[in-house]
Amino acid sequence: MIRHLVVPDTQVKAGQDLRRFHWLGKYAVSKKPNVIIFIGDHWDMPALSSYDVGKKSFEGRRYVNDIEAGNEAMDIFMSYIHAHIEKAKIDKKKQWKPRLVFTTGNHEYRIERAIESDPKLDGLISYNDFNLNKHGFEVVPFLQPIVINGIAYCHYFTSGVMGRAVGTARLLMTKKMMSCVQGHVQDRDIAYGRRGDGVRVTSLFAGIYYEHDEDYLTPQTNGSWSGVWMLNEVCDGSFDELPVSMTYLRKKYGE
Repeated sequence: MIRHLVVPDTQVKAGQDLRRFHWLGKYAVSKKPNVIIFIGDHWDMPALSSYDVGKKSFEGRRYVNDIEAGNEAMDIFMSYIHAHIEKAKIDKKKQWKPRLVFTTGNHEYRIERAIESDPKLDGLISYNDFNLNKHGFEVVPFLQPIVINGIAYCHYFTSGVMGRAVGTARLLMTKKMMSCVQGHVQDRDIAYGRRGDGVRVTSLFAGIYYEHDEDYLTPQTNGSWSGVWMLNEVCDGSFDELPVSMTYLRKKYGE
């Protein structure tokens, strides 16, 4: 049985409580998925935000702090994966080495936008500041889908000549006509369909994996469902999705 673990937007920034990455690491090791996909926007990168430049909330932000926060969170998660792989070298029956994929999000893409706006930054900041290569991730460029076992993954999918983000799971189904999983939207949404050959396909907006409120959202749009997804019995785009809430992970693996 092929399993994919999907981690939606984590939006790590300096000063956050990172315990959720311990819980996630323990869960991943316990379930041993074949593929682990971080859907993007792991590094929140508030120092490069153009949304609130000049506002009081922007004061004190530093690029290096953004990088270090996201790297620390990824180090925590991957420490559980690496530890299990090392132990498995001794006991061959427990061998497990998942494929690791990271689809670049618009928050990470702020680095490229910053360089485009100020070429002096070229060579000073880059994706190489992330610790993804160190941990063995395949890094997929922003808005470039990657298809794994018949499922297309991307931070978000676009539609039309203007390349606007698809807004609902049902619309994504009608536009792409295959199983697709994305992040970006701060809530979960799901739609089902069948291909002409009868294979079941699913469109999934994966939601978020963090606890904090975002300043750019309202009291009505903050507080979305938070968790990860285990896609079980993956075959040619068909799968059985299992939402795993942060509340469950906290109760199961919290100290």
